[in-house]
Amino acid sequence: MTTAILSALPEEQASLVARLERAQRLTHAGRSFWRGELCERPVVLALSGIGKVAAATTATALIEHFGVARIVFTGVAGGLGDGVNVGDVVVAETFVQHDMDASPLFPRWELPGYARTRLDCDAHLSTLLRDAARNCLSGAGRLPGLDDGAHRVHHGLVASGDRFVSSAQEARQLREGLGLAGHNALAVEMEGAAVAQVCLDYAIPFAAIRTISDRADDTAHVDFAHFVQTVASRYAEHMTQALMRVL
Repeated sequence: MTTAILSALPEEQASLVARLERAQRLTHAGRSFWRGELCERPVVLALSGIGKVAAATTATALIEHFGVARIVFTGVAGGLGDGVNVGDVVVAETFVQHDMDASPLFPRWELPGYARTRLDCDAHLSTLLRDAARNCLSGAGRLPGLDDGAHRVHHGLVASGDRFVSSAQEARQLREGLGLAGHNALAVEMEGAAVAQVCLDYAIPFAAIRTISDRADDTAHVDFAHFVQTVASRYAEHMTQALMRVL
């Protein structure tokens, strides 16, 4: 059973590509895919691209063309929830598309045709990811560029939308707007909900893990670039390998 590992940016996946055994680079749908083995398990590595449409296209290609049995997304996100800090890890339980609004035809954030607002991740796969994240953080120690102290693993709702949230005002409005409807998001990013929707359509297990690179505020553009370069790839490598060993 082949596992697909998705990331949005090359820096988030570079170390995984370097560790791939029996690597074979393939091109499909204008994208590059790496097929091989990690920890003696068959995998396909791919870059989703940035945004929901690009991510949905890539997820569909992985399912239809490569026949993957499950999809795991690794990458970074902006922290929204209280106590979700830079260096923490969020394992998604559910996703919501924060920019979905077909009202008044449908309630705000509801997905037309699905009669739901939230998209669930696979419970078993998410549990394995959460264990991998906890093992990684407990053994990683203090990472360069992060504040001293222990970093936490969170599990809950992640919001996705086609916008890089990079101001404190926008982050507050997003958090409060969703919160008033009972959607208390821990983090915000740009791809996960789209992949979750594709996986729902195809009945494919999906799980996602996001390392918090910034607080989605006025310093997000500075923190994000530094974090991706210095930390995200290391986290993705350690957590993904830990997951593959127990699949």
